[in-house]
Amino acid sequence: MLTHDDLRFEVLSELDAAWAVRRHGRRLHAIAEGAQTLRARFAAMGAVVCARSLPVTTLLYPTKYAFWAAALSPAPFVPLTHRALLVQFRAGGALKTLLFNPTDVERAKATPYFARLIERFGSTASRWVAKQYDALEVQLAGLGVAAEDIDFVAFDHFHTQDLRGLLGTADGRLRPRFPNATLLAPKVEWDEWDDLHPMQRAWYVADGKAGVREENLALIDRDLVLGDGLMLLRTPGHTAGNQTLFFKTDRGVWGCSENGTCADNWSPRASRVAGVAAAARQGDLDVLLNANTPEAGADQYTAMTLEKLLVDRVPHAADFVQMFPSSEVTPGVLAPGLSPTYLHHQVEHGTVARKAQP
Repeated sequence: MLTHDDLRFEVLSELDAAWAVRRHGRRLHAIAEGAQTLRARFAAMGAVVCARSLPVTTLLYPTKYAFWAAALSPAPFVPLTHRALLVQFRAGGALKTLLFNPTDVERAKATPYFARLIERFGSTASRWVAKQYDALEVQLAGLGVAAEDIDFVAFDHFHTQDLRGLLGTADGRLRPRFPNATLLAPKVEWDEWDDLHPMQRAWYVADGKAGVREENLALIDRDLVLGDGLMLLRTPGHTAGNQTLFFKTDRGVWGCSENGTCADNWSPRASRVAGVAAAARQGDLDVLLNANTPEAGADQYTAMTLEKLLVDRVPHAADFVQMFPSSEVTPGVLAPGLSPTYLHHQVEHGTVARKAQP
């Protein structure tokens, strides 16, 4: 098992003291102050080589969670499109490739929430819960990237994840999906997975890390610079180990997490989804949580504020910020009135670099 020290990542300390503040209000102010310093540092970095979003699956998600019960719609569910993110970057002059959120769709169906949905609604729900696209390996191959080319894998959090197919199992029954990739896993959430609280159980595959190979596992507990234009920061709240990937492109700084399910979550007062702007004004809220597991709502609010302060605004829609939801609300006939005010759809920056052939 590795640590971030073994991988020689640069450790960021700008937010350490702020996250250690005990009172929620003071912590929010301290994080906002630290974000200004960190943003200036990040702005001075170069951009990543490329970034590409890759669709993984479409799923149904309770509307009350997606918009923190603020949206006024009769639809109990809203479709989400879950996407992985391919990022290539330079680290010490060498080209590195990271894959963010490569969810194993078939194994994710064992998540208690999805398993109950499928049991209740049968094949109809199954088609919505796991509407698959081409496998990530196929999409990557189309970009000239082999599974062996992936250097790092990370998830914004471990809801719905089963890592046995990703890391392979110690008994050799399952081989690693990306054999040369190191998983960057938040230590606090890795440890919590061993003894889940009842408020957490519905969204975790209980045995999703049982018996995994740990040779390519790195447990991290700090904010890190992974390379030029790429940071992985702690954003606790949605889960204890929630983390957000920040990357710099020719359109400025982006972030990717599931703290929100659409652009409206980070800019609720500009939302045209019925009920959202009113709820934000009445609650004096500047962000609106994706709230399926209210483990630490105040910290999630603070984390979303950090995200909002670090990223740039959408050039042609300045009310909204460049926070790319790893699972984005997708307009559909089954969810009337729930179309986001602004949709990111995809991330596309730079040219994918092909690994040199020997």
